[in-house]
Amino acid sequence: MPMPTVLIVEDETRLRELVQRYLTQAGFRVAQAADGQSALARARDLQPDLIILDLMLPELDGLAVCRQLRTFSHAYILMLTAKAEEIDRVIGLEAGADDYLVKPFSPRELVARVQAMFRRPRHLSSDEAQRIRYGPLVIDPAAHAVWLDGTPIALTHLEYSLLFVLSTAPGRVFSRAQLLDRVWGNDYFGDDHVVEVHIANLRKKLGDDPGRPRFIFTVRGVGYRFGERP
Repeated sequence: MPMPTVLIVEDETRLRELVQRYLTQAGFRVAQAADGQSALARARDLQPDLIILDLMLPELDGLAVCRQLRTFSHAYILMLTAKAEEIDRVIGLEAGADDYLVKPFSPRELVARVQAMFRRPRHLSSDEAQRIRYGPLVIDPAAHAVWLDGTPIALTHLEYSLLFVLSTAPGRVFSRAQLLDRVWGNDYFGDDHVVEVHIANLRKKLGDDPGRPRFIFTVRGVGYRFGERP
């Protein structure tokens, strides 16, 4: 099978070339873009499987690019940021990024993070491919699609995977660590705060009020579960 295509969006030429060299050596097909507008054009043209997106881009910044990408692309997005503040990471995830990496970073770490993202399961067995119905919510694993009240809901790969894992075991409480293992994979080495942010994004798209949830419930000090309040 052909290796996935990775689009690097970074305005620093030396860093962009360095990352491309490491990814190419790892067997990936790699394309580049130096600014936000060209990144959007290349993403539409190439339909990459993963996009490495710098937060601090000239003119159209990484957050704006990320939001626009999510209107037409389901590619994994790994956001690069030189800012160490937690709020910048959270904003990036809320904009639609799947993961983040703070500069400066080791190119080998970046390659490992990319490889780990592609090891996350996307395909399900025939036993798992039955539609899941929960009131107005319908989840179709075979089509990797979700409908709410008959309207399709656009979810990222991670949002969909979180919803699928939770919905296949209604009433069961999953800890952050368990969700990281099931969705991100047991070789993920980022922090577990990404779970909270992606759960929050998922709730927004489902119109699920955390104070009066229909689908995803928070079990304080433990984690999250799917299903009606007992």
